[in-house]
Amino acid sequence: MNAVSVGILGGSGYTGRELACLLANHPRVDLRWTTSRGEAGEPSPVSGLAFSPPDPDRYPEVDVVFLCLPHGEALAWVEAHGGTGPRIIDLTADHRPGSGHESGAVFGLNEWNREAIRDAQLVANPGCYPTGVLLSLLPLVEAAVVDLERLVSIHAASGVTGAGRAARVDLLFAEVAENFRAYGWGNGHRHLLEMRALLPTLDLLFQPHLLPVTRGILETITLPLAPGWTADGVREVWRSRYAEEPVVQVRDQGLPALSEVIFTDRLLLGAVDVQGTRAPVATLGVALDNLGKGAAGQAVQNLNAFYDWPTGLGIRMP
Repeated sequence: MNAVSVGILGGSGYTGRELACLLANHPRVDLRWTTSRGEAGEPSPVSGLAFSPPDPDRYPEVDVVFLCLPHGEALAWVEAHGGTGPRIIDLTADHRPGSGHESGAVFGLNEWNREAIRDAQLVANPGCYPTGVLLSLLPLVEAAVVDLERLVSIHAASGVTGAGRAARVDLLFAEVAENFRAYGWGNGHRHLLEMRALLPTLDLLFQPHLLPVTRGILETITLPLAPGWTADGVREVWRSRYAEEPVVQVRDQGLPALSEVIFTDRLLLGAVDVQGTRAPVATLGVALDNLGKGAAGQAVQNLNAFYDWPTGLGIRMP
């Protein structure tokens, strides 16, 4: 088949650059343009194209548009240009479950929703933190592994690129280096809306942290187990559910580390038993690259779903 033509709206941020790198090397994709208001005319460091200003006349010339805009701007763009034009993969939070503005968007959690993604006009790419939480917990809820009467505690840490490329005092090198801090405390982080929409039976406590690294997410989940379940059973549920999914991989023992996933588009799961608790508990570990499987890699998987291509085509799988 002929190459599928694509464009990136908002290509100068971290996610847009990561996406351009993948699309420029995808064997069945023709990356036509990548836009930036602030860097228009400057060469993209990854795609070989110069950034162009947003131009509505160019939107219809591509088959698929990726929205890497600031949160809040994609909603207006889709209202103005969506519907009958190119298919859309929105990497912002604007159309995700729990946003209140789903607008008929299909949730792009690729391993769970690929059939619906195939025919979608608008796909809401999941957030980076929810991708790890949902891919780990959804099969365990489905298999009745979780004790629904107890709290599921999620401690998550992300590299600085997860906060975007805009200049901020709290993200200066001197503020981040040799430091480790919590943010979004009080169980009020916006990604909880997405998690709760997909995991309505769970009582979730989500606490994110900022890591002094460039990229990567590590999530440690304290999971209350239903009677009879152990970490071995958790791993078996994951292996059964993801046996045909090359992106999601399960460790035989121990918990994953960031070094195993950064600069890749895979997600790594691990589970261990916990000793000395009054009721059975397992600790789950989830590692992914926030710019890879947490954003651009998953968006490319969703592009592949549009055209029935292999889910791993054009992404980085070591």
